[in-house]
Amino acid sequence: MDKKTERVLNIYNRLLDGEMINKTEEAQRFCVDARTIQRDIEDIRMYFASNYESERELIYDRTMNRYLLVHNQTGCLTNAEVMTICKILLESRSLKREEMYRIIDKLIVCSSPMENKDKLKKLISNEKYHYLELHHKSALIEKIWSIGNAVYENRLMKIRYKKLKQTNQVMRMIQPVGIMFSEYYFYLTAYMCESEENPDIPKRPFPTIYRIDRIEEYEILEQRFQIPYRDRFEEGEFRKRVQFMFGGELKTIHFRYKGLSIEAVLDRLPTAQVINHDENGWEISAEVYGEGIDMWIRSQGNYIELI
Repeated sequence: MDKKTERVLNIYNRLLDGEMINKTEEAQRFCVDARTIQRDIEDIRMYFASNYESERELIYDRTMNRYLLVHNQTGCLTNAEVMTICKILLESRSLKREEMYRIIDKLIVCSSPMENKDKLKKLISNEKYHYLELHHKSALIEKIWSIGNAVYENRLMKIRYKKLKQTNQVMRMIQPVGIMFSEYYFYLTAYMCESEENPDIPKRPFPTIYRIDRIEEYEILEQRFQIPYRDRFEEGEFRKRVQFMFGGELKTIHFRYKGLSIEAVLDRLPTAQVINHDENGWEISAEVYGEGIDMWIRSQGNYIELI
């Protein structure tokens, strides 16, 4: 190994270890001119600039008169972004305590800049300490990833599912088409197969919704199912039309809203269209799946009048 390569690698490794480099000190260390060290530093800087996956940047700190490596802000979450994500995650209560803490701790480690990590920890420490996990206490992260792969690869699944308010469990062969989150829980949307002999034929023209924590057992089969491109499932579009994750046929509802905040209605029903607005309120039409919409309408009391 020649002297230049050895010198550059030495500086490079010390930068990776978090050491700050002074050009004059390095020139004395290696018995070379300061301009030689400057060229070495520029080579290292160009390497990090061209290697986007490293997510690091070599900068010069004028106050300390030294070079150091920092996380590239475009490839690293800021403290504000991490705090926002942590608040959303903790409020969702969607994971076991161990899984939630592991994600939160990793997010804080990945935040930038370094000097604000302790402040970030303190800002969420109380909410983290009082985190209340859901009653099912099921580990979900690996299950969600595994099922997500089945969705991605269009693989048939067999599941043993615990239905709501029923002690018995049912066996299903399904075509998994999407994973969604709503109201504390993760859900799998899937088409039930007509039979094991005809797995490509859906039993119903609309998907069934399964809470993932209630899937007691599952098997991902080698066999793939086929869905024509025109009929492909789109989670975003389905999410706009389903309330409280109660599936069912697609239908159109027509009602008058007499409350104070039309924005709350439009946010709750993304497909809603205002047909008319007068002193009696807003006349609304919206496409929805299933019976979940009935729960929302009842919750609005006299503010909603069905047409």
